[in-house]
Formats: sequence, structure tokens, C-alpha cells
Amino acid sequence: MTVSAPRWDMTNVYPSLESKEFKTAIKKYKSLLDEMEVFFKKASKADAKTEPKKLGQLLGESVDRFNALFELSNTIEPYIYSFVTTDSRNKDAMRALSEFEQMSVQASVLNTKFQAWIGKLGKAAVKKAAKTNASAKTHEFTLNESVEQSKYLMGEAEEILAAELTLSGGNAFGKLQGTVTSQLTVDFELDGKAEKMPMPALINLRSHPDELTRRRGYEVENIAWEGVKETLAACMNGVKGETLTLDKKRGREDAIHTSIDISRMDRATLNAMLGAMKDSFPMFRKYFKHKAKLIGKEKLAWWDIMAPMGRTDKVYSYDEARDFIVSNFNKFSPELGAFAQRAFDNNWIDAEQRDGKRGGAFCMGVAAVKESRILSNFDGSFDQVSTLAHELGHAFHNECAYQAGKTELQQATPMTLAETASIMCETIITEAVLKQVTDPQEELAVLEAQMNNATGVIVDIYSRYLFEKEVFERREKSELSADDLNDIMERAQKATYGDGLDEKYLQKFMWTWKPHYYEPKLSFYNYPYAFGLLFATGLYAIYQKRGADFVPDYKNLLASTGENRAAELADSFGINIRTKKFWADSLAIIGRRVERYCEL
Repeated sequence: MTVSAPRWDMTNVYPSLESKEFKTAIKKYKSLLDEMEVFFKKASKADAKTEPKKLGQLLGESVDRFNALFELSNTIEPYIYSFVTTDSRNKDAMRALSEFEQMSVQASVLNTKFQAWIGKLGKAAVKKAAKTNASAKTHEFTLNESVEQSKYLMGEAEEILAAELTLSGGNAFGKLQGTVTSQLTVDFELDGKAEKMPMPALINLRSHPDELTRRRGYEVENIAWEGVKETLAACMNGVKGETLTLDKKRGREDAIHTSIDISRMDRATLNAMLGAMKDSFPMFRKYFKHKAKLIGKEKLAWWDIMAPMGRTDKVYSYDEARDFIVSNFNKFSPELGAFAQRAFDNNWIDAEQRDGKRGGAFCMGVAAVKESRILSNFDGSFDQVSTLAHELGHAFHNECAYQAGKTELQQATPMTLAETASIMCETIITEAVLKQVTDPQEELAVLEAQMNNATGVIVDIYSRYLFEKEVFERREKSELSADDLNDIMERAQKATYGDGLDEKYLQKFMWTWKPHYYEPKLSFYNYPYAFGLLFATGLYAIYQKRGADFVPDYKNLLASTGENRAAELADSFGINIRTKKFWADSLAIIGRRVERYCEL
């Protein structure tokens, strides 16, 4: 199923890691940090009693300096990551990343100093001062958020120590997980040909049409994870241990507190969404049981979840995937279609599967050139076509902010809303295809892809939420063994998939390769996907009613996701996300797809 696919082109950012341009950028970054250090020594002497106009100038200059710093760092870092994530054996890139991270500790410390200073000023003084300065005024949301979050800072010395230690602590464990999983390969016979297969390619076999191939892939995958499980368990313990320690020192209520604040939502919204998700499990189990019946089994095994259904002989070439995406994006908005075409034409996408490359997919903005870059592992399946559409949605989100002239601080989008455009783009292509198909077997294949995504984002994401929640609760008391983590994952899957799957064949090693668990500053990066799916589903329903008039408002929403809380942004579309009803209504739309699936 491996299909020829391109690598991305980064040469318009910097010629190479050894180039004069890249080295100049690094020097400039260090210079901006040192200049800001000097500036803050003077600025932090101002207090709430300082004359508003003077204070406004200091706040405005702070904002301008941070924007300049972040524009440079958000160019350098993705450039380095473009090498690290596609070749974990690239020692030059690894060294460049380590050197950049060492410098970035200073940026983290400066941000902490700024937050502590503005926290002492208080909202009243900040509001009054911001009125006197254009830069401060246009960043008032960011400034107020900094005041609010300053409550959860340790002392300056402790924050500096934490920033320095994470390089050899949680951050180092996260790197180790990425290195181990990207370099792990297995010997596998596919279509009569023996090959050494990287783990992302092996995981992609979950959607292979042949059950024996899928099952062999599942069994070989588990054997491979068994060999590295203790290393990855140590990584998990290191990351979660650091996070717990710092959250406690900073006065956080629990492990999810920071995540909610980063997501710019509240517990009422999270609980309403999780409650609606849990209520929907019987609906998804109905889908699982019907799929099992269609393939002649009593219950699905894990390797059957992504089994293709209907007419599945279609394998997309990369060019076909491009044309398919662009044409369907055009039906939503010619602007979106033209944007996707530009991304393909200019090689923004690294889609080739290869040894040493990270699994999964992601999109990263490159600030200086106002472009994005997308990593995927394309294998010709419709699922991977959908993944490309998903990541192009992230890139279009970035584009909307760039076009609106948003600064780096104004583009700081919470995890929840970051998934809105990506899932909207997935919805666009699947809904467009469903309107076109006339053959029931083709319709079944498209619905299967749609349901596969929905079950992954609702049922499996909930299991990941339960898993991470218990890991944090137990890690607070002691370290967890690999077998402990397997047990927690398996029980979480039983709680969500229920009798929809064969309990003898779940995937207890799901925790090993998901990079989201290994980000010390990004806990619970699971429920934002569910938020994105259900929020985008609700928005798509509005689009179906309003048509082309919806698009400008949608673009404005995407451009503004860094400048308000999730609930307030949803209010602009008449959506109340703090009640279960909105989430249940979106799930009901998915429920209608289940009913249609079961009719076929």
C-alpha cells in the first residue's frame, strides 16, 4: 500500500542548517533575548501607580518585543523540526535543536518575568494603561490572560530552575520517546515481499483490506512494543512526574487544570462535552456490531476497527489525492481550494513513509515566510487522503491569521479551537463525496471512513482521556511499570468500546506511540480533538443552512481564535458550548450516519 509521495521543501526559509542565513537568524534570536533582558530590568520597576501613559508605553513595547522574538523563534524552530521529525538520525539537526532549546530557556524565563510583573500590576491598571497605547490595546486579551495566569507562578528562581531542568527532564524524555518509536523497524512480509518496515507504515496496515495482513500487523506491532515498553514507560513516568511536581508547586487544582486553562475553556464546558460523548457510546457500539456482522464476525477485534468496507480497491496516487482534495475544497470555497493547490504546488508537504521519520501527521506554521509545512505518512488509502485534508485545514487556519495581519501573540490558539479548521476540512471532503456516490458499496466505503474517524475522535479519545487521568492520579503516588500502563489502557478501552469489541483483542500498547502523552507542557491533548470534531460538525450544519455567506464569518473566526475564550467565540455563531445540548446535537448528526451505515 506504500505509494510514492514527496518530501517538503524548506529552502525558502533557510538554505541549510549550515547556511549563513540560518546562523545569522540564530545570532539575531540571541540578540533579541539579551535586549529584552535589559528592557525588562527597567520596565519591571513600574507598578500600578505608574502614570497610565508611561505604563501603556512599557506594555506596548513588551508586546512588540515578544512578537518580534516569537516571529523569529517560530521560524527557526519549525525549520529545525523539519529535519528532526523526518530523520531522527540527523545528528546535525539534533544538535541544532538542543542548542536552540538551550537559548529558548531564556525566552521562557523572560515570559515568566513578564507574567509575574503584569500580575502585580493587576487588571485595572493594565486596562487603564492599554487605552493609551495601540499595541497594548490590540493585545488586551493576551495581557489580561497573563494577569490571570500569573496566579499560578512559582517564585522567579524556581521558575528559572524549572525551565532549565526540563531540558534534561520531561523534554528529554519526550525526545527519547520520539527517537525510539521513529527508529523502530520490523521485518514484515507484505504482498509476498519481505521488507523492513518502520512502525508508522506497520500501524497504517490497520486499514489493509486483507484481515490476515491486519492481524499479522497487530501481532508483530505488539511484539515490537514489548521489546521497548520499559524504555517508553520510563519516558512516560519522567514526563508525568515532572508535570505533577510543577503543577503542585504552582498551586494547580489537579492535572487537568492547566489543560483547561490552555484550552481557554472551563470545567462546565468540558463536563458537558464528556457527558454527551459518554451518552453516545451505545450509538457507536451499534456501528461496531453492524460492521462485525458485515465482515462475518460476532465481534470486531482491534485489527478490524479500521478495516475498509464497501468498494475498497481504490488506492490513491499522491496526485489523485491532491486533485481530490483541491476539487472538494473548491466546492466549499474557491479560496480554500486555491490555498490547498498552492500548498501542493510549492511542496509544503512531506508525505513519504521512510525509516527514521516520525509517525502520524502534523502541521506547523513558519512565521517569517507566512507559510505552513505538513508532515504525513501517505500510503494511498482514503484515510490518509483524509489526513492530508485535516492537516491542510490547520494550514488554512494559519493562512487566515496571516491574511488578517495577526501578530504571533494574537495567533496563540488554544488546543480546542486549533482542531476546528482541520476537522472542518475532513468533513468537507467526506460530505462532498457522499453527495456524489450512487453505488451503495461506494457509499459504504465513504461512510466507513467517516465513522472510523468519528469513533477514533469520540470513543478512542475518551479512552485516552481516561487513561491519562488515571496515569496522573497514580503517578502522584508512585512510578508506573509498563504493565501498569498496559492495564490502565486496556481498562480505559473496555470502558469506552464496551461490548462493541472483542475484549480479548484490544490494544494495550496504544500509549507507546502517541506523542501527545510525552509533552510535559501539553497534558490531555486528547479531548481537544473531540471538541474540534463536534464544534466543526455544528459549524458545518450552520454552513449547510447559510451557504457561501457562512465562509467570511468562518474565516474571521479562524483568524480570531487566539483572541478570546472558546465559549465567547462560539457565542458569535449562536452556540452555547457550556450545555450538553450543543454537543448532543452534533453527535446526533453522527448518529444519522450510523443509521445510514446500518441500512447498507
